[in-house]
Amino acid sequence: MTTPVGTAAESASSNNEQSLKTSPIGRVVAASMAGTVAEWYEFFIYGTAATLVFGTMFFPVTGNPLDGIIAAFATYAVGFIARPLGGIVFGHFGDRYGRKKLLQFSLLLVGISTFLMGCLPGFDSWGYFAPVALVLLRFLQGFALGGEWGGAVLLISEHSPKDRRGFYASFPQAAAPVGNILATVVMLVLSSTLTNEAFMAWGWRVAFWLSAFIVLIGWIIRRTVEDAPVFQEALRKQETEAKKAAHLGEVLRLYPGTVIKTILMRIGENSSYYIMIVFSITYATTVVGMERGDILMALFVANVVQVFTQLWGGALSDKIGRRNVILVGYAGLVVWLFTFFPALDSGNFWLVLASLVFGIGVQGIAYSPQAALFSEVFPTRMRYTGAGFTYQVASIVAGSIAPMVATFLLSSTGNWWPIVIYLGVAMVLSIFALISLRETRGVALEDVDREEEQHARA
Repeated sequence: MTTPVGTAAESASSNNEQSLKTSPIGRVVAASMAGTVAEWYEFFIYGTAATLVFGTMFFPVTGNPLDGIIAAFATYAVGFIARPLGGIVFGHFGDRYGRKKLLQFSLLLVGISTFLMGCLPGFDSWGYFAPVALVLLRFLQGFALGGEWGGAVLLISEHSPKDRRGFYASFPQAAAPVGNILATVVMLVLSSTLTNEAFMAWGWRVAFWLSAFIVLIGWIIRRTVEDAPVFQEALRKQETEAKKAAHLGEVLRLYPGTVIKTILMRIGENSSYYIMIVFSITYATTVVGMERGDILMALFVANVVQVFTQLWGGALSDKIGRRNVILVGYAGLVVWLFTFFPALDSGNFWLVLASLVFGIGVQGIAYSPQAALFSEVFPTRMRYTGAGFTYQVASIVAGSIAPMVATFLLSSTGNWWPIVIYLGVAMVLSIFALISLRETRGVALEDVDREEEQHARA
């Protein structure tokens, strides 16, 4: 059987065009991680500063040190509230015009808002205008980050071979602890080399201003990649078949169960993570009396370990499945939950270090396969919108309020047991939701698209 010359030529031309638009996987990994590291650096700098600085600088003094911290954590939560909105807006336009363009814009937006935070006067100078300006910039920061995660994860997931997608997609997941490492190192160096007065007066601002250099590097690297062929094909179908990218309403109508299950699946590990990286600083320094540098050093080591547990978890999910690896991570978090506060109460640096290394390490195992899983449960024309929205909504109901709820429970009861119960309930809900999800390991994204088309015709 022969192939017509015209058809063969057209096919070759199409293949050549596609090959020209395909970026090497190594370059895609670098582009995804570079921008994501920059954005998470800025997000975590805020969390650390909210604990160490913002409670006294941007809010009136009440006599109770926890009051200012609770207020600062409330502004911390604003960034999370903005993230689903960013996920919706960036997801909609990212599904319509491409992942790359939206990722470059989100990076610039989060960089500008973070730099301006470092320029804000305090409550003594601006009064209540100071926290208002802080909240507005925090909202912009969260809005931009809401579009970042989905775009970075999908850019690499859509380029990855199906049998290695869990591993490659874990790289932007690992960018979160890398960003946290950079933020912790900067804060640790500044707080240890400056006097407390100098750090509170201007030292913390340097950490925010440094974001401009990190953003510039990420933006330059991201210019070198193209959207994946599977997305380019979806874009061509939108043009030739007049079929638009899906909006959020269509995602919720077609995939309500998937949206609810993926949101619930995240709340246990996400709440636990922000208790460890944010609330632990408050508890260790305010309640236990540990040195600020000691708890920051422990978090630094734990985040270094998490980079490797995330990459390992992603690779393992290609072998035994996404759900099984996430369950392994949750099993570890259950063990961690009942040992964390006794370790903190001891005030012993090595016990605190061991607890944080173990807890953040197993949380990374539960977190890393989610990048591939979120990419595999939604078709291409609604993948950015669906993945971005569900991921960020989970962050609101989990990580955004966890430090604030924990501080409130501690302030109200004077005991950490209510915090353990709160986290335990979140983990149980997540485990049940995870078990009800279907396994997606090894699925071809083109098959997900064909399944959606068949469903639409039916």
